[in-house]
Amino acid sequence: MPAKPKWERIADEIRTQIESGELAPGAQLPSTAQLRAKYDVSAGVVRQAILVLQTKGLVEGVHGLGVFVTERSSS
Repeated sequence: MPAKPKWERIADEIRTQIESGELAPGAQLPSTAQLRAKYDVSAGVVRQAILVLQTKGLVEGVHGLGVFVTERSSS
């Protein structure tokens, strides 16, 4: 089985942090630069991972402020 793409591994790790409560609703994700350094990847890889999380409704980008974990309803 081929290895997962880097963006998918990053998205999976962030999703796990959100689901475990390590990243609570309203929490800000690290910046693109911080994620690039942590995972040793390009900005494009980080953007792809964030885009996947946005598509799933787990995070929301706020222009000029950053990316935040969305509030999730308990229903």
